[in-house]
Amino acid sequence: MTDLSSFPITRKWPAAHPDRVQLYSLPTPNGVKVSIALEETGLPYEPHLVRFDTNDQLTPEFLSLNPNNKIPAILDPNGPGGAPLALFESGAILIYLAEKSGQLMPKDGVGRYETMQWLMFQMGGIGPMFGQLGFFHKFAGKDYEDKRPRDRYAAESRRLLGVLDQRLAEREWIMGDAYSIADIATFPWVNNLIGFYGAGDLVGFTDFTHVARVLKAFVARPAVVRGLQIPKREPAA
Repeated sequence: MTDLSSFPITRKWPAAHPDRVQLYSLPTPNGVKVSIALEETGLPYEPHLVRFDTNDQLTPEFLSLNPNNKIPAILDPNGPGGAPLALFESGAILIYLAEKSGQLMPKDGVGRYETMQWLMFQMGGIGPMFGQLGFFHKFAGKDYEDKRPRDRYAAESRRLLGVLDQRLAEREWIMGDAYSIADIATFPWVNNLIGFYGAGDLVGFTDFTHVARVLKAFVARPAVVRGLQIPKREPAA
């Protein structure tokens, strides 16, 4: 059996199956990227809930794996060369899981780099902008009398949706016929924008028919249905 005791994170989240990928996460748009990818690839894994309401992400154990105190993070007991690998940042984890499994990434060099291009588009644009819009529309920002911050992020989110809609106009998925980590990175954020954040009207989501079509196909995938609920949230103590 694999020994992970040298990793401090396993003291707070003991591994019942230390031979599997250990996932430390929460079902947020960034967190479910990895649980969906794991469900899609079929790689064996063990999920651990990192609770923000009890500041799990600030504990020494979690910080030993991710000093940036963000989810998701993984610990793969069977990393490159058979050595354990600790990894954080959802985009990096998606690339790693795609390469480890041989799935969700085109085999040719051009397709591989174009997939990573759209992955970075999500990480550098869609994620930050949709997240800021959510703050100003749903959370504390809604109490600000000055609506210019909210409107700025709404306008940029709409622009980004337009870029994505144009990309999908003649494609089934972001990379064409092949479903990839670019889709897994992007559509949890789109789903969150119009669902949890309730910002569909604010950005005029009905104008983006191709994005809506692909989102519908995405959330219908069995692996996505499962992954969106992993790790399972626990009620506050």
